[in-house]
Amino acid sequence: MLETLSFQGGRPARPLLDAIKLLRQLNSCGDSRLPPAAPTSFLRTKWRKRLLEADKPDRPLWESAVLFELRNALEAGDVWLADSHRYAEVETALVPAAAISSARLAVPMDGRLWLAARAIEHGQVPTSAIHGGRLRVDRLEKAVPDGAEDLVLALYREMPQTRITDLLLEVDERIEFTLAFADLRTGIPCRDRVGVLSVLLADGVDLSLKKMAEACDTHSFWKLLRVGRWFVREDTTAQALSLVVEAQAELPMARFWGAGVTSSSDGQHFTVGGMGEAMNAVNARYGHQPGINANSHVNDQYAPFASQVIPATVHEAPYILDGLLQNDAGRRIAEHYADTGGFTDHVFATCSILGFRFAPRIRDLADKRIYVFDPEATPASPQPLVGGRINSRPIAESWPDVLRLTASMATGAAVPSQALRKLAAYPR
Repeated sequence: MLETLSFQGGRPARPLLDAIKLLRQLNSCGDSRLPPAAPTSFLRTKWRKRLLEADKPDRPLWESAVLFELRNALEAGDVWLADSHRYAEVETALVPAAAISSARLAVPMDGRLWLAARAIEHGQVPTSAIHGGRLRVDRLEKAVPDGAEDLVLALYREMPQTRITDLLLEVDERIEFTLAFADLRTGIPCRDRVGVLSVLLADGVDLSLKKMAEACDTHSFWKLLRVGRWFVREDTTAQALSLVVEAQAELPMARFWGAGVTSSSDGQHFTVGGMGEAMNAVNARYGHQPGINANSHVNDQYAPFASQVIPATVHEAPYILDGLLQNDAGRRIAEHYADTGGFTDHVFATCSILGFRFAPRIRDLADKRIYVFDPEATPASPQPLVGGRINSRPIAESWPDVLRLTASMATGAAVPSQALRKLAAYPR
């Protein structure tokens, strides 16, 4: 493996890469001894302790420790293959500094101007939500008038009964969304429109292709399987969904629900069968069965403009920006809502730079602390909420890099979830 694969890594991974280089040299010359200067700074405490307890340098133990740390570094993204684009270091995917202005960020190019604007707003802390030195926000009340549910039921009774297959065909005749399902090899749209719709319907109602073939008399299981594997993929489904969302936004009735500028996102957990090696897919919040999460974005016109399958063990917050930045419907959003699972400082900061208003529900809001430029100038009422003084110097120094990273997300050069997950894993 070491002779075939070429590994790269950032600055924190240099000791590990030096150890891999030394291990290659020892294997090539057939030397079974371990040099006294073999790097060990990258090893975890248990490995380093075992090596120190050995009477003499233990080559097999050191080699096992190197391979275990290599596995951990690959999983964490600190080390990647030389030809990898998806798991490379964040900086390798960033746009040039000259391309920042084309991203149309919501902050000035000069970080000192942004800090000066924040300093002017210092002291404008609302005191109406502070009670007894703790921040308390009243719960939003439901604004739906009485009788709305009866009106909805009455409207549903007036709608004619329509077969789902006829509805799919009628929508496709109007907007031709099945043209988005292109062949994996040639890129030519699928000519079997009924086959594509049958596969989509099977996925939508959680029906296997075998049972779908038994329910229809036009396609066999093998025909549906071929259409599903070569045409109905994650990328083509996303393109078709964007066509449907765009067409829905043009309908006059959609404007009665909203303008399409606010949205919310949440994850839905689905259990998967069989334990196998899926123990890392267990989230204690959902029990001890392995599973996955489907993270969906829905705008105020009830259009699900983005959907993404994510591991059950990861935080949902980094994937919020994926839905907002990787399609046209998400870029039109002005305000986004999320539950407390979507709240992190990284998403708050990135949304502010990109011009999104981020409104998450924060479970432990009363325990949060604010940081100000001058704690002594803070009014008496919010004083108990102040956690410390803002150090503006590193913000101003890192401002070009912050804008470069955010512009890379906005232009699609870097996948937001991958970039934010790597940033969250770096030492503070």
